[in-house]
Formats: sequence, C-alpha cells, structure tokens
Amino acid sequence: MKKILKDILHSIHKSEKLLAVLIDPDKVDVTYLPNFIRDINKSMATHIFVGGSLVKKKDSEKVVSEIKKHTQLPIILFPGDITQITDEADAILFLSLISGRNPDYLIGKHVQSISNLKGTNLEVIPTGYILIENGNVTSVERVTNTTPIPRKNSKEIVDTALAGELLGLQLIYLEAGSGASQPVPSEIIKAVKKSIRIPLIVGGGIRSKEQLDNAYNSGADLVVIGTAFEEDESFIDNIKV
Repeated sequence: MKKILKDILHSIHKSEKLLAVLIDPDKVDVTYLPNFIRDINKSMATHIFVGGSLVKKKDSEKVVSEIKKHTQLPIILFPGDITQITDEADAILFLSLISGRNPDYLIGKHVQSISNLKGTNLEVIPTGYILIENGNVTSVERVTNTTPIPRKNSKEIVDTALAGELLGLQLIYLEAGSGASQPVPSEIIKAVKKSIRIPLIVGGGIRSKEQLDNAYNSGADLVVIGTAFEEDESFIDNIKV
C-alpha cells in the first residue's frame, strides 16, 4: 500500500477529521493560487483535490505545478476525464461512477487512461463514486449522461456503496455534486458509514461550518469542500486551525 491511502487509514484510526479543498482548474485564476494556498496551509485542510468536469487539457498540470510550490499537503487528482491526469500530483482517485449505468464511466474511461498512467508515479486509489440527487442538475450528470440516485432511496445508495466495497474499491465517495443546493443528508451518510468498512468521503453542497460538522458527526471520514470557496473567499476563515 502506498503512502496517501495508508495515511488516510491511519488518520481515521486515530479519529482525526480529514478535509480536502477541491480546486477546479477551470474556475481558478493561477495568479490567485499562492495566496489561497497559503490560507489553506493555515486551515484544518489535510488534502488538496484538483479536478472538475470541464477542464481543458494541460490546465490540471499547470494548476498542480503552481500548488506544489506553496504547500506540503498531499495533492490528489479528482479527474473528470483522462486529459486531467498529470504526474505532478501525488495520487489520483480512480473514480468509478457506480451510481450510474454508463459503461464509459464504469470502466471505459479507465481503460483509456492506462496509457496516460503508465510511467507515472501517481498512487492510484480505486474509488466508488456515488452521485446523489440534490435538486439541481449537476455538471457531472450532463457530462456523464447519468442520473443520480434519489436521496429518498437510501437502500439503493447503501447497497451501491456496499457493492463497490465488495468489488474491491478502496474508498466510497458520496457526492451531491458541484454547486449542489443542499449537501448529502446526514441519515444517508450514517446509513452508508454503518454498512461499509472502507473510508467514506462526502462532498457537495457544504457551505457552512455547521454543515461541515454535521457531515463529520454523521460518519464522514473525509469531507470535500469546493464551491463554498468559489462563491465566498472568506469561507476559509471558518476552517482556520
């Protein structure tokens, strides 16, 4: 087992709260990154995720390279497409969209990515990605041509997460989607956490410290925040150490 996943498991064993700040290369000004990353270094953030649904080729590499100049935090790719793979990062979430039924995002894109992954030093972490309905149509839905699981269908969400674990995936990621009007409900987080033994990531729609704490208290091992920073730069003050 390589370092990133091992460290996540070790932190969970010690009951530490993990927080990833998601930076979308399509939405960030590279000249803004030095100050933003310095603020992140002063916060409770433990990881930086880089990725998005509509990122242009080479933009990910440019953004990751700039981030690396200003932080020692692990940088993990959260790719929307194979063009976002760069060896500048430390690891990649090898996402399988198990909530959908589009074969491209269950295995097709993974096969296409192998030529890009060969020869890199990226730690590849197989991750089950579950998109949950939040009231808005997300970019993930449009790009992948899949539909999220209705939030009222908690049994299907739990069964999907457990199926992902039994398939050998090493992380489960519950996602309300970028720009979600509301985060993943606490009852869903609790039900999934109770059913699986692998780490649980929760993201989408978290815009307040209260919602962040609620995700942790419901069982999230690692919480991802992105849109909150895009909409309000001062949100970083809410997670200062």
